Amino acid sequence: MASAADLQLRERRREGAWLIAPMTLFLLILLGFPLVLDIIYSISKVGFETLRDPEIVGIGNYGGAISDPEFWAAAWFSFRFGIIVATAQVLIGLFLAIFLAPLLDTRPWLMAILMLPMMVAPALVGLMYRLILHEFVGILPYYLYLWLGDSPSFLGAQTAFNTLVTIEILQWTPFALLILYTAYAAIPNEIREAAAIDGVRGFATIRYIDLPMLMPAIGVTYFIRFIDSFRVFDNVYTLVGPGAGGSTTTMSIYIYRAFFRVGDIGLAVAASMLLLVASFAVLYLINRLTARRKPT
Repeated sequence: MASAADLQLRERRREGAWLIAPMTLFLLILLGFPLVLDIIYSISKVGFETLRDPEIVGIGNYGGAISDPEFWAAAWFSFRFGIIVATAQVLIGLFLAIFLAPLLDTRPWLMAILMLPMMVAPALVGLMYRLILHEFVGILPYYLYLWLGDSPSFLGAQTAFNTLVTIEILQWTPFALLILYTAYAAIPNEIREAAAIDGVRGFATIRYIDLPMLMPAIGVTYFIRFIDSFRVFDNVYTLVGPGAGGSTTTMSIYIYRAFFRVGDIGLAVAASMLLLVASFAVLYLINRLTARRKPT
C-alpha cells in the first residue's frame, strides 16, 4: 500500500505532466510533421519538379550518400573539425572559468566584454577574416611579407583547416567560458571548506572537488559545441566557400550542394538524417562518459 508521501509525489508528477502537456503537444506538431516529411523524402526520388509526387525508392538515397566519397570526405572533415574545436573550447573555457573566477566575481561586467566575439554573426566573421587573411589583399599576409619576406597562404588547401579551427575557437570559446563559469560559481563554498579541513588544497581541490562536480556542465558544453561545429556552414562558406581544393567541404556544405545545386532533395535529406543519427550517437556517448564521472 502506497504511503501518503508516495501518493503526494504521484499527484505532483501528474500535475506537472498536465502543465507541460500543451507545450509538448505544440512541439510534437511543430517538429513531428517536418520529421515525418523528411523521412518520406529521404526514401524517395524527388526534386524540385516532383515535390508533390515523390517516387519511393527505399534506402537508395542512403546508399547513394554512403557510397559517395565526397560524403565521407565531408563527414571526416566535420568530425575532425568538431572534435578539435569542441575539445579546445572546453579546455580553454574551463581554464579561464577557474582562474578568472575571482576576477569575474568582483567585476561581472568583464563577462560582457568576453562575450563580444560570439555576438558577431558567423557569416560576418567569415567575411572579416577573409579580408584579413586573403593572400593578395589581406592585411596580415601583407605585413608578414614586409617583415619576413614571405607569407603563408592561410586559405590554401593545406592550411585552410587550421585557419578555420583557429577562427572557430576564437569566436566560440566565450560560450564555453560562460557555461562553465556559471557551473563553477554554483559549487557551494562549504564543500571546498570541508575539503580544506581534510587537507585538500590547491590543485587537488580542482582535481577532486571542482572537476567531478563540473562534469555534467562539461558534457553539456562539449555536446553543444561539437554539434554546432560539426554542422558549421556560415563562416566556412563565406571564408573559403567550397574552395581550398575541396578540402573544406563540411557536411552542411555537402547537403547544401545536393539540395540547391544538384537538386537532389532525396539525397540531401538522407544525408541530413544521417547527420541527425550521428548527433544522437554523440549525445549518448557523452552522456555515458559524463555519467561515469559524476561525484558520488
